[in-house]
Amino acid sequence: MKPAGHLDPQPWMMADDTRAVLAALRAEGTEVRFVGGCVRDSLLHRPVKDVDIATPDTPETVLRLLRQSGLKAIPTGLHHGTVTAVSDHHPFEITTLREDVETFGRHARVAFTDDWTADAARRDFTMNAMFLAPEGAIYDPFDGLPDLRAGRVRFVGEPAQRIQEDYLRLLRFFRFHAHYGHGAPDADGLRAATAFAPHLVELSGERIREELLRLLSAPDPAPVLRDMLAHGILAAILPEAKLAERLDALVGLERPAGVAGDPILRLAALLETDRAGAEDVAERLRFSRREARWLADLLAPARDVGIGDSGSALRRAMYRLGPELVRDLLLLAAASRKAEGELVDGERLTAALAEVAAWTPRHLPIGGADAQAVGISPGPEMGAALRAVERWWEERDFVPDRAACLAKLREVAERRS
Repeated sequence: MKPAGHLDPQPWMMADDTRAVLAALRAEGTEVRFVGGCVRDSLLHRPVKDVDIATPDTPETVLRLLRQSGLKAIPTGLHHGTVTAVSDHHPFEITTLREDVETFGRHARVAFTDDWTADAARRDFTMNAMFLAPEGAIYDPFDGLPDLRAGRVRFVGEPAQRIQEDYLRLLRFFRFHAHYGHGAPDADGLRAATAFAPHLVELSGERIREELLRLLSAPDPAPVLRDMLAHGILAAILPEAKLAERLDALVGLERPAGVAGDPILRLAALLETDRAGAEDVAERLRFSRREARWLADLLAPARDVGIGDSGSALRRAMYRLGPELVRDLLLLAAASRKAEGELVDGERLTAALAEVAAWTPRHLPIGGADAQAVGISPGPEMGAALRAVERWWEERDFVPDRAACLAKLREVAERRS
């Protein structure tokens, strides 16, 4: 295989931890190459998160070479050829070249090989099937480099076959297009994705959740999600997803407002449902407890906060709900109005969000001991009295100090006696 290009040394390639792993793997003269995301992202001048390395050596040989060099070696998945090296506390995934002997959906029976092209042929997209030699030579057996430059997410080989090997690749096709694609999705890939969309129900909720949230983390996921809705991709796994216009409006509001895109908020914008429906979505997709609560809180009808709410009304909302939830509710309400064709006052929204960002938590300056001191017994009566003072304090914009709150507490106690 001849090189298809050259990449100048990148900082991550020259880092001491990377060089230590390479030295160990090449100690007996074996040729190793970087593969996957680190190659793709370096070519786009994007930050590299994980470094994956391919080698023709067997996993057992990889383990021996790493340990001989003093590096920690973890047998992550020996049957599938994967070993994890830890160098300076950083993990490196090292995989033996392999080819599929038989596939069973997500799982495959593999045979180890020394054929770089055969290994590339089993990968999902052409932009992920490129290899990079430590000296900078790029090997590109399936024309991933021109696809990457054109923003074209294209399956390696026949899209239908790639998707049938693991139906998650269907969602990955759209996620990669959201992060790396330009224009319309690849026609062959879109056709295959549409045909196999009913099989998405066979995936676990956890795997769907991970892909969906990563898709929603793209700079602008709205166009891709509109395509997914138009072709029935989401119908089987997320029938509540209907409001692409509201998601589009939200994304359009985020940057001018100086707010980073949050995948849970973006999901809430996409869903046409209520709190109970949000809880059902969270259960199906195996959300964490925090994610599930956040999604439900965003879609609870009683918790709408509009950008017309400012000053004391906004501060009361922050006191009750917390500034983070109020921020997201402000954005969601503005996106709803924008999607319905109403004008959104960007300056008012920005001002409201600035007030939310500057919020200092308030704490009622009295408590149970103060209530007992004025003769209120612990229990429901005390709780009711403190809530009455708290409501009074809120209505006065949290201005009354401890002395004023104590006076109000005595007044409440006298009325209840």
